[in-house]
Amino acid sequence: MSTPLPLSIWAKNISPSPTLAIDAKAKALQAAGEDVCSFAAGEPDFDTPQFIKDAAIAALQSGKTKYAPTPGIEPLRQAIADRYLTEYGYKITSGQVVVSPGGKYSCYLAVLATCSPGDEAIVPAPYWVSYPEMIKLAGATPKFVLCDDRAGFKLTPALLEAAITPRTKLLILNSPSNPTGAIYSRAELSALAEVAVRHNLYVLADEMYEHLIYDGHEPVNFATLSTAVAERTITVAGFSKTYAMTGWRLGTLVAPLPIAKACSELQSQMSSNATTFAQYGALAALKEKAQAVAALGEMKTAFDRRRRYLHAELNRIPGVSCLLAGGAFYLFPNISSFGLKDADFCARLLEQEKVAAVPGSAFGAEGYLRLSYATSDDILRKGVERLTRFCASLKR
Repeated sequence: MSTPLPLSIWAKNISPSPTLAIDAKAKALQAAGEDVCSFAAGEPDFDTPQFIKDAAIAALQSGKTKYAPTPGIEPLRQAIADRYLTEYGYKITSGQVVVSPGGKYSCYLAVLATCSPGDEAIVPAPYWVSYPEMIKLAGATPKFVLCDDRAGFKLTPALLEAAITPRTKLLILNSPSNPTGAIYSRAELSALAEVAVRHNLYVLADEMYEHLIYDGHEPVNFATLSTAVAERTITVAGFSKTYAMTGWRLGTLVAPLPIAKACSELQSQMSSNATTFAQYGALAALKEKAQAVAALGEMKTAFDRRRRYLHAELNRIPGVSCLLAGGAFYLFPNISSFGLKDADFCARLLEQEKVAAVPGSAFGAEGYLRLSYATSDDILRKGVERLTRFCASLKR
């Protein structure tokens, strides 16, 4: 037998997504007949609204099955530009918009367009699991800054200043946050923006969960903080969370024209375009405003109720402490008091109680769990009962 040829450094150094791995394990146990309560999935448990599906079906039946322009169909790009103007007063052209096969891909394009080998990108932790891998695939180095629950899981100007070096090229900000649900206020973002501008950094503003915000808070579009900020900001959003369209794989990227053009050219060589007929479903989501608002309102009402229930129940468990997240559909409780590595805690929790959770260490923060409440009320109730029982067993 011949010696296997070596794989590339990219293939050897990439880490698989721990969230997808745990979700897959939970689904495998469910398929085998186990009664699993999964808090692992980062997607709404609602179906895509029917009017969006109908629009995509109509597009498919009318022959919208060919290649589309690389950055997206023009009506959708214009509708995205229009919605930024309406929602945030952010005036952009359709040429600054790139529609990609998922928000994850949009983030990757932003990193590839701004980072070169030898550069550093600052990633506040806890972070979404894919950021470090994207940065490494660009040949750059992720530089982590831990922002724990004592800091509200948020980066401060002082922490940012301390992390910047002559090699720093990019800052990644995610608000509302996956995995913590933390949201930054306009004042907090402005203070960070001042540092980014002074040090001439690009900023990737991941605003995928922008419409899932509670307690009367309003979303803040980072690029609108000032003209200087807009000139260096790549805003990533999409349709997955707002419209329960995770499987449709449609992300959006908005950036200054030279960056948007670079992202489009990169995409042209890697994926051509996002699925053509799916883009017509996304167009309906933006054009049929009354139906979209109603569908989003139904989801937010359910998520808010679950958020409050889960937060209250977690803080009733001796040894667990949890901040009330202001956005997304995650809570990030601290379980460090039990004296177990969080990965071991999660492995034993799944084995003993059939509850699937993602360890905080997967997000760069040891001693926590990420729990998604984008699941049914029944699973939430059963899962909390099992988690309570499990934690009690550790205290004996």
